[in-house]
Amino acid sequence: MTLQHALFSFNGRMGRRDFWLWMVSWLVLMAADFFFAAQEWITYQSAGFALVVLLWPTAAVLVKRLHDRNKSAWWALLFVLAWMLVAGNWAAAMPQTWSWVLGRLVPSVIFIMLIIDCGAFVGTPGTNRFGPEPDEVRFK
Repeated sequence: MTLQHALFSFNGRMGRRDFWLWMVSWLVLMAADFFFAAQEWITYQSAGFALVVLLWPTAAVLVKRLHDRNKSAWWALLFVLAWMLVAGNWAAAMPQTWSWVLGRLVPSVIFIMLIIDCGAFVGTPGTNRFGPEPDEVRFK
């Protein structure tokens, strides 16, 4: 699999190694991005734009990893749901205990579940409904 296919296509499957390579790269890029914004070397709008630009490759990697686990791409919407729950102002809508559960506990459980499912478990051996076993990404 080429790097271009790995980061921009939603077709195929991706192994754990390449999934973790992208996730660690994404975390380093985001940390650097917001560090630069905090130091006022770039604006927060530029940092936000960089975050938006990296959404597509991250979604492509997540979907391919879910495909390797023989799961539909619709499972990736759990990630979107968790982000929406984190971003909500639940304290204004309900008592503090329930706002903590809905705004912190539930998204944390979703994030941890997805990371364990995609990052720890082995993919489906052999061919599944999303294609043959994944090739490693070639970084040439």
